[in-house]
Amino acid sequence: MNFLDHFRLKEEKEDYLIVISNIDKGVVFRGTNLWVLVFAIFIASLGLNVNSPAVIIGAMLVSPLMGPIMGMGLGMAINDLELIRKAIKNYVLAAGISLVTSTLYFSISPLNQAHSELLARTSPNIYDVLIALFGGFAGILATSSRLKGNAIPGVAIATALMPPLCTAGYGLATLNFSFFFGAFYLFLINSVFIALATLITTRLLKFPYKHLLQAKDEVKSKRIVWGIVIITLLPSLYFGYDIVQQNKFQQIAGSFIENEAVFPNDYLLKKNIDARKRIITLTYGGQFIDEKEIISLKAKLKKYDLEDATLEVQQGFAYLRDNNDESDRISIAMNEKEKLLQTLQARLDSNDKKEELSRQVFRELKAQYPAAQSLILQQGQSVSDSTLSRVWFGSVKLKGRIDKQGRQRIKEWLKVRIGSTELKLFFEE
Repeated sequence: MNFLDHFRLKEEKEDYLIVISNIDKGVVFRGTNLWVLVFAIFIASLGLNVNSPAVIIGAMLVSPLMGPIMGMGLGMAINDLELIRKAIKNYVLAAGISLVTSTLYFSISPLNQAHSELLARTSPNIYDVLIALFGGFAGILATSSRLKGNAIPGVAIATALMPPLCTAGYGLATLNFSFFFGAFYLFLINSVFIALATLITTRLLKFPYKHLLQAKDEVKSKRIVWGIVIITLLPSLYFGYDIVQQNKFQQIAGSFIENEAVFPNDYLLKKNIDARKRIITLTYGGQFIDEKEIISLKAKLKKYDLEDATLEVQQGFAYLRDNNDESDRISIAMNEKEKLLQTLQARLDSNDKKEELSRQVFRELKAQYPAAQSLILQQGQSVSDSTLSRVWFGSVKLKGRIDKQGRQRIKEWLKVRIGSTELKLFFEE
């Protein structure tokens, strides 16, 4: 057997009419199909709400959204205007019902925080395009084969049509239109590239092309189909190019920040790369950055082919002025830290003074009483049932004996020296 025979599809191909009939049935949203879509949207919205990938995957498995998208691609491939009209009509219906359902859910849901699963559906990238394209290829090939296996559920999960629609509903419910447009943009990208993959594959598999009886109708039909193909293809090319350019800008800007945007005695508090507007915003904390250094940094943009990008450098205090709430929190924290430092410094100063006082007192004591070998002098607290008073404790180690009268004189002298009448003094020989 020739190695290339492993890749041939002829023996496994399903009958063309059966494939077309199956796709045609999956296009229509009515009765069971429509209710399954509504419930799947609720499941996906719940999964996004509680940030559960398992629940989201479950919703994608039961979602019938692939039907009208594959129907559009097949209709364009085989010149079936009726299938195209029906697919577009049901596609718009399905998208509209999905948006209404998810918006309704997120409007009444008590959980409004945007988790990672929601955020992941708001920023399309080149990988989303590739996933939709190759997922579309896998989906139509599996549909066209007698050995369908588990490809269709896998494609439904991989292409992720439902989560972006639910995220768009979240954006509408919370009036966060950047979420809405980002997520709906991702949904359109997935739809266009799945339809495009279906169109390419069905043409390569030589599905029967529909011919009309009248030559005039045939020409008109071809114009309409090719018009739809071009309308579908141009946005896909734009989407693909735009996403590649944004992804490229993100990578180059990240490299520029890592290699060039480094200042001594400063640290990067925050960075924001807006690939669509080509704006790089850097916020620094630490010492004030001189304007000449900022100009020098901007000049290095050309080295990374970013000469058309805008670089904005914000100093720490400028950043705080623009973020009043954060500024207030930081000011309070800094004041508390300053007070704590002052308290600790006062304690250190007090301890230093006490140590110096002890040394000086011992030297004076030694000059008067050479028998004194060491002195322990410490201030403490005396606690009783009703009072709390400060008292000094002292211990004098003697070499030889000092009579009672001499010990009393030492005690009285220490009281005068430390300026306190409260002194508990002990002698050790």
